Formats: sequence, structure tokens, C-alpha cells
Amino acid sequence: MFLKGKRALVTGSTSGIGLAIARALAAEDAETVITGFGDQDAIAAICAEIGAVHVDADLTQPEGAETLMAAAGNVDILVNNAGMQFVSPVEDFPVEKWDKIIALNLSAAFHTIRLAVPYMKGQGWGRIINTASAHSLTASPFKSAYVAAKHGLAGLTKTVALELAQSGVTANCVSPGYVWTPLVENQIPDTMKARNLTREQVINDVLLAGQPTKRFTQVEDLGAMAVFLCREEAGNITGSNFSLDGGWTAQ
Repeated sequence: MFLKGKRALVTGSTSGIGLAIARALAAEDAETVITGFGDQDAIAAICAEIGAVHVDADLTQPEGAETLMAAAGNVDILVNNAGMQFVSPVEDFPVEKWDKIIALNLSAAFHTIRLAVPYMKGQGWGRIINTASAHSLTASPFKSAYVAAKHGLAGLTKTVALELAQSGVTANCVSPGYVWTPLVENQIPDTMKARNLTREQVINDVLLAGQPTKRFTQVEDLGAMAVFLCREEAGNITGSNFSLDGGWTAQ
């Protein structure tokens, strides 16, 4: 319960990786704020389960990030996890999809960070954790917007870490490979169409092709890493990008 008295905000936390991180932080007694879309009854059940508060916010717009941060109040731990995916050859990539992916996967993190940093600096303690991806370190075809956003998020993290290096505030990325979440599951049909493959071929020959362990990373692994980065023992870890990718980027 070492996070008692700390307030944590996790974006994209009504399912998948974000929910696992929110659960892990709440288990250490952090006051947890979640945000994301989904069935309202299901979200209410999550809030009741982990003692969280849910805030509605459209993070594809700067105003949405500002609304979220105002509602969340002073945040000690900020986890930028909200994201979306779309798969298409670059020449056919819909411009509106590009704009939305960059807005949610990258710009939203910039806006929450810029609004969270003054309080963190003022108190001399803070943790910024950005959910990047193996695609922050390497690329795959047909994912131009996602790869660009995740590379950008890794760069943003490094820059923020350097700016805050003597403030008591750390900034790090966690970069999973393929985790069985709605985000991954929902991209399977697009990949089937783009590559003319069956569902089984997408899973075995595309999703897990690059992971030497041939195992999906578990959402609980991301939660445990986030908790570790919040510990005092992690206070000198900043600007790092932690790969939880089954050896993908070791190749």
C-alpha cells in the first residue's frame, strides 16, 4: 500500500492494458482516476471494484484533455495509455484516421503531461508513464500512423525526462509487444484484408511472428511494471523505454 495518498490518472483505462494498470495502482492504495469509453454500467462496476472515479473526456481534442485534467485534480502519477489503431497501405490511409490516431496516441499525452507537470514539479515528486509499444522501437507495414505516433511518444518521453531530471519527477515508457486486448483483437480483420490472410494466419504469422517467446504479453505484466516505476527505488530511472515484447526488439 505504498501509494496511499497519491493520486493516479490512467487514460484509456476502461479495458485492456489501462484497466490492468489502474487495478495495480489501486491495489497499492492510490486514489485512481480512470477515463475511457464503454458501457456505463460496466464502467460503474469497475469504479466500484477498485474504488476509482471515472471522468468522460474526448482525448482526441485538446479541450478534452484540459477537461480531464481539471476534473482529475492534482495528479501524482500520470499514465498515458489511451490509443487506437488502424491498418492500411500508406497510399490509401484515410487522412481523418491519421489525424485521429496522432491526436489520441501522441498529442493527448503531450496535453496531459503539460498540465500535470507544474504540480509534480512543485511538490518535487511525480511519475509519468507512457504506454508506447514495440512499435516505438521498430516498424511494421500498414501501420504508418500508429508507428509514427509511438515513435513520437518515445521521443516525447525522453525529452520530458531530461527537462525534469532534477525535479524528482520521472518519465518512462513501457513498450509491450502484442498483448491480447481489444486494440489487438480489433485490428485482426483489417490485417486479414490488407494481407489476404485468415484469422489464424494473422495471429500466428503476423501478430506473434516477431515475438520469439511465441506468447502474448499479459496485461498484468504492464500493471506490475507501472507499479515498480512508481516505487522510490525507481526514482533514478527516467527517460527509459522498457520492452515487454517477448524478445521482439532484441532481434
